[in-house]
Amino acid sequence: MADIFSIVGSSLDAQGSRMDAIASNLANADSIAAPGTAPYRAHEVVFEAAPVGPTSDDGTGSSDPAANDPGVQVLGTVLSNAPPNMTYDPNSPYANAQGYVTGSNVSSVSQMVDLIDSSNSYSASVAVLQQADRVDQQILSSFQVS
Repeated sequence: MADIFSIVGSSLDAQGSRMDAIASNLANADSIAAPGTAPYRAHEVVFEAAPVGPTSDDGTGSSDPAANDPGVQVLGTVLSNAPPNMTYDPNSPYANAQGYVTGSNVSSVSQMVDLIDSSNSYSASVAVLQQADRVDQQILSSFQVS
């Protein structure tokens, strides 16, 4: 049962990283860039299935089959390829020669959908941990002498 805690822990860490990226994106959703500078681009977290569990000290891996249990690893973040938001506002001091203001490419709606998805995944992982704890408690109580 200890393996489930490593697997779910990796999931919680990954979803935490995803929520951090979403928070940063939402904080910069309405940002604009001065002419000649790059606007904020949305960050997207990249996950990978990766083994979790203990490894041996010699770096060759562990003989424990639990070390091969799949978990989630955050590879990093990538910047969104979506085009920047262009708004026509010739009176803005941030407008280019054509009168357009360049804003971030963050879609608040899609970020909120991602936040809900990440929150649901996080909640499901917590529920798995709680259920695993209940199973552990039932196993322990079955060995108690009355």
